[in-house]
Amino acid sequence: MKKLESSLTNMLLVLTGVTVITVGLLAYVNELTKGPIAEADAKTLSDAIGVVVPEFDNDPTVEMNEYESGGAIYKIYPASKGGEFVGAAVESVTMGFGGELKVLVGFDAEGNIYDYSLLSHVETPGLGSKASDWFKKGAKGSIIGMNPGKEPLKVDKDGGQIDAITASTITTRAFLNAVNAAYAAYSGNDEVNAASGATQHVE
Repeated sequence: MKKLESSLTNMLLVLTGVTVITVGLLAYVNELTKGPIAEADAKTLSDAIGVVVPEFDNDPTVEMNEYESGGAIYKIYPASKGGEFVGAAVESVTMGFGGELKVLVGFDAEGNIYDYSLLSHVETPGLGSKASDWFKKGAKGSIIGMNPGKEPLKVDKDGGQIDAITASTITTRAFLNAVNAAYAAYSGNDEVNAASGATQHVE
């Protein structure tokens, strides 16, 4: 077999062939993993909802509705038991020190914070990542039971009532902003208000 000449044209042809094959393989792998990844994400969300709102017997993910405010879209998962509204989980995204921080905040029927779950973040390990536990019940910066509608949550360094995560004031501010935004979506959503009987709207 005649050996290909080492020319620019031949090099480009080989490079193009390798690129096409690589792209094809990546697309194939992506297609194979897309389903399992989606299922895993759905289970993670479902488990998180089960933690952050009072006991329920409906499927909040099926009844999910969206609320738009300031160009941002908030996903709201209403929870009910025996047909009675017991609370809702709200997915809120904000920018932390290292990048996007996504929180699922659960409220009871009165708008009090029932619990939360840090769904994802890119904060500094060991510092900003402490947000997953720092604001839990019994922890130093606990927000459980608070109602952002009565008083927006603010870090102590800003004259607020929440102790900042050690060496991570920026992350603390970002997290509390996400919680306050989640409450605004919760209280301003017509479907949630109709279910809970609330009339308050937060602008």
